[in-house]
Amino acid sequence: MNELLPAIEIETAPNPAFTVIWMHGLGADGNDFVPVVPELGLAASPGVRFVFPHAPAMPVTCNGGYVMPAWYDIYSLDEAGRRADENGIRISCERIRGLIARENARGIAADHIVLAGFSQGGAIAYTTALTHPDALAGIVALSTYVPAPDTLAAEATSANAAIPVFAAHGTQDDVVPLRLGEQARDFLLARRIPVTWHTYAMPHSVCLEEIAAIGAWLNAAFARITQQTAQG
Repeated sequence: MNELLPAIEIETAPNPAFTVIWMHGLGADGNDFVPVVPELGLAASPGVRFVFPHAPAMPVTCNGGYVMPAWYDIYSLDEAGRRADENGIRISCERIRGLIARENARGIAADHIVLAGFSQGGAIAYTTALTHPDALAGIVALSTYVPAPDTLAAEATSANAAIPVFAAHGTQDDVVPLRLGEQARDFLLARRIPVTWHTYAMPHSVCLEEIAAIGAWLNAAFARITQQTAQG
C-alpha cells in the first residue's frame, strides 16, 4: 500500500502548475491515454503534468477470473447495478491518494490537481475525488459510473462538495450503458455538484469531439484557478 503505483508522466511545459492524474479502463494500462495529451489543445501556459498510472493485475470475476490490469474486481456487469469489490475500490483510491501526495510534495497543491478516468478508471476518479479530504481542481469522468453510490454518499467530504465535473458518455456504449453514466450524473446533481455533461454518438471509446471538449474544459478550469490564485 505504501508503494507508489508505476506511472507514465508527461509535462506540457517546464515547472508545471497543474497535474492531471488519469486512470485507464479495465484491461488497459497507463499508455492508453498518452496520445490524447497533444490533442487536447491546452494553452502553452500554465504547464500541466499528466500522470498515467498503471493498475495492478488481478483476477476479474466478471471476465471469468482472467488476470488483467484492474482497479478493483467486478462481480457482475448487470446494468441495473454493477456489483464491485468495495474493499478493492478503497485500496485503489488510497493508491491514487499516494500519487496526489507525491504531487503535493512536488509543489502542486490539491486544488491544482484534476482526477480523470475512463470506464473503471473513471469510477476510481469519482470515488477518490469525492472522498478526498482536501479540495481538488476537478473530475473528468469518461464513459463511467459510480460503483458504490451508497458508500460514496456516506463518505463524501465537504471539501469536494462543489467540485466541478466534466462527464461524457457514448450513446452506443454496450460495455458501460448510457443509463449508468446518467445515474452517476444524477447522483452528482442531487448533491448540487456542478456537472458539464456531454453525450456522443459512439461506443465504449473516446472521440475527437470529446477530446476537444475536455481540453476546453481543462483550459477554462486552469485559467479560473490561476486567476483566483493571483487574486489571493
